[in-house]
Amino acid sequence: MNKSPKRDHGSKSMRRFTRYPVDIRIAVNVFRSGKRFSLWGRSNEFGQDGIGGTLSGELESGEVVALELAFPGITSLLKIRAVVRYRDGLRHGFEFLTRTPEQTDIITRICEQLALRQ
Repeated sequence: MNKSPKRDHGSKSMRRFTRYPVDIRIAVNVFRSGKRFSLWGRSNEFGQDGIGGTLSGELESGEVVALELAFPGITSLLKIRAVVRYRDGLRHGFEFLTRTPEQTDIITRICEQLALRQ
């Protein structure tokens, strides 16, 4: 895997981990001013440390969100907290926050499956 430091969302050679193309539905929940807002969208890439995709609305860099990701072959939703690392219009990049061992195992298995498809 590519372990060079992540510096720029647009430079794939600068990522810490390989990103794999994937098209899945993303559900995003964020709390603002004491209210819960929900957005949805489609992913375009996934890796050990995060996911990128296009959403139905805009989030701000630095916002912490709850993601729900449905992968083929995984029986339950992957529910994980993430921070918005960048936004370009409706395109967003998320970095996963603290993960449970179970979430880490699921993410690793997904990445292994995606790597086989390349």
